[in-house]
Amino acid sequence: MSAIRLIVGLGNPGREYETTRHNAGYWWVDELARLQNLSFKSEAKFHGLTARGQLHGHEMLLLKPQTFMNVSGRAVGALAQFYKIAPAEMLVVHDELDLPPGVARLKMGGGHGGHNGLKDIIAHLGSKDFWRLRFGIGHPGDRADVAGYVLNDPRREERDLIDAAMQCALDVAHLIIEGKTEAAMLKLHSS
Repeated sequence: MSAIRLIVGLGNPGREYETTRHNAGYWWVDELARLQNLSFKSEAKFHGLTARGQLHGHEMLLLKPQTFMNVSGRAVGALAQFYKIAPAEMLVVHDELDLPPGVARLKMGGGHGGHNGLKDIIAHLGSKDFWRLRFGIGHPGDRADVAGYVLNDPRREERDLIDAAMQCALDVAHLIIEGKTEAAMLKLHSS
């Protein structure tokens, strides 16, 4: 198992999107950085905000693309190429419509499930074989309502559930980073 060298939090830049469901990836990466005393700085060549430092004894890069969600791959591709990071050494953290709030799931590879951020990352990397940490945000019920739904804030009780799931994922972050993904999944998927 390869250790994780890059953690990407997906979201949309700008104050108006800060608390929207689509920014769940940003929320988690922000909290991880805060806990590790890492600070983000803007790096134009990577089209995003990056933080670097030691996380659980591993040299680690955190990235929050500052392109919009549907072109996230530009930032991920540029940084991965520059640092020669393989897809398997990457964790992409994002919101997941197909899971209810309060659920967090870790998986390797798979499709994009209609998630525009993932779709663009797969296109830029030419590979689906990266790790995903998915935070359930629930589904509005109708496909036509998805765009509005992800760009709105979760209800208070949903946010509490999402925050709890994020805490569970933070508790196993060290396992994920060390490449002990089986152990991480066991813990995460049984909580």
